[in-house]
Amino acid sequence: MASSRTQLAATREENDGTDAPDIEARTRLLQDLVLARRRGEPVPAGEITMLALELLPRTIRAEFLMGRPGGSGSAPNPSLTPTPPHPQRLSRFLDRPLFPWKKLILGFSIGQYVFESLLTLRQYRVLLQRKPPAVLAKEVSQETFDKSQAYGRAKARFELINGLWGQVQNLAFVQMDLLPALWAWCGGLVRLYAPAWFAGEIGHSIVFVYVFILVQQLLGLPARLYNTFVLEESFGFNKQTPKLFAVDMVKTNMLTAVIMPPILAAFLAIIRRTGNQFVFYLWVFSAALQLFTTTAYPMFIQPLFNKLSPLDEGELKKRVEELAAKQTFPLQDLFVIDGSKRSAHSNAYFYGLPWKKHIVIYDTLIEKTETSEIVAILAHELGHWKLGHTTRLFAIAQVHLLYIFSLFSVFVNNNSLYSAFGFHRTHPIVIGFILFSDALSPMDCLLKLLLNMLSRKFEFQADDFANRLGYRAQLAASLIKLHAQNLSTMDADPVYATYHYSHPHLSERLKALEWTPSVALTSEKDKDKDQAVKASGRDEM
Repeated sequence: MASSRTQLAATREENDGTDAPDIEARTRLLQDLVLARRRGEPVPAGEITMLALELLPRTIRAEFLMGRPGGSGSAPNPSLTPTPPHPQRLSRFLDRPLFPWKKLILGFSIGQYVFESLLTLRQYRVLLQRKPPAVLAKEVSQETFDKSQAYGRAKARFELINGLWGQVQNLAFVQMDLLPALWAWCGGLVRLYAPAWFAGEIGHSIVFVYVFILVQQLLGLPARLYNTFVLEESFGFNKQTPKLFAVDMVKTNMLTAVIMPPILAAFLAIIRRTGNQFVFYLWVFSAALQLFTTTAYPMFIQPLFNKLSPLDEGELKKRVEELAAKQTFPLQDLFVIDGSKRSAHSNAYFYGLPWKKHIVIYDTLIEKTETSEIVAILAHELGHWKLGHTTRLFAIAQVHLLYIFSLFSVFVNNNSLYSAFGFHRTHPIVIGFILFSDALSPMDCLLKLLLNMLSRKFEFQADDFANRLGYRAQLAASLIKLHAQNLSTMDADPVYATYHYSHPHLSERLKALEWTPSVALTSEKDKDKDQAVKASGRDEM
């Protein structure tokens, strides 16, 4: 039988890498091996199987190998093979042994960092300007503008260095095959300490994701500490103590330990149990989860970090309720949140179901802004609701999810992707999703650009909505004051702003409002009052 194995090896070597192997010779050899095994000779079954697979057409062989059975974290079964013809062709094209996945993903990551760094350097030149934009020349004191520029430069330098640190981490994880090492270590923890019912791919994945999150937190901790206690502190924004910072981190990790396992278990179970229909079921699950968390977060999670109190009776409450009633906004409650315990930044937002909404206003916003200006800010926010922006953005998010899961169905069984990153024997779904997310980064950059363009359009529309309600002067005043108090960037490089900004910068918004002030809204004597207050909405109003 040794001669048969020698013949098998010679046949494979002779035909290695060719598209037209000697089918007849292999067929005769396969027959000889089968007959020898029937005679009782020690012919390994694996040799017969591999030779039989080599005689199959390539497309059938690929589908068979993609669906071979396995244990925890193994390659998915045939039910997960994409069935539509276009995903199949794309899957076969991408699943090639020599496909340069590591170089591709590292190239994407480094290319994105270089591109975004070049944009940051363009913005840095704008931040070196000594004079405010013409539309703000009478509204912002020179000292306030200088501080704003200095704050912007400090954040830009931090962004460049932190991004470089992220690239070093990414390079180490990829080149040193740290993902398979971490996966194997977590598997050892599960085998040693977890109960029998927790064993398997789902339990293994839960432990891995939690450990992976902890590792990411530890690697990012120096940057977070610097940003909070050095950068923000030096410009008067930070209100956190080291104790509160640590308590928040512990609370966050405890919440992750409670919330993440059932969500991840459901994610993996849906993929495993619904076969090639997992895209639809996973999309429905994710959409339902988004709706639930949008409502549940302010009620159950945020109170763990901040105190929500009913807004006291007075002029502000009366005017907000009148505004809501006039726009048929289904206002249920008005809350004040103690944002000042952590930061001097401010915010205002609403949440809730379509028929029952709640408005939350930060105490710092009430402290530093006049009543009429707060009402103007909320008129802008209600404009987003009245014009259907929140509904449209939610719908776009669902289309994006469907697109992501559809593409993931192409990658979930990609043997070459797993093998390139050190997963030769096991193909955990959660690892596949992490690698797929990295491969998707260029398309995410394009999507980010398009969404930011749409978001800026919505911001202009919401400003116009408040303007048509008669709040132009109050809205312009609040924007100018709050940008000055917050040291927000007042001008921007157009390319940088197009890519990064979800909101128009201050100069653009004032021009769109056709704002022509009669008196200055900030002056040198106000400089001691300029505390960091962020305008409402989301990141900025």
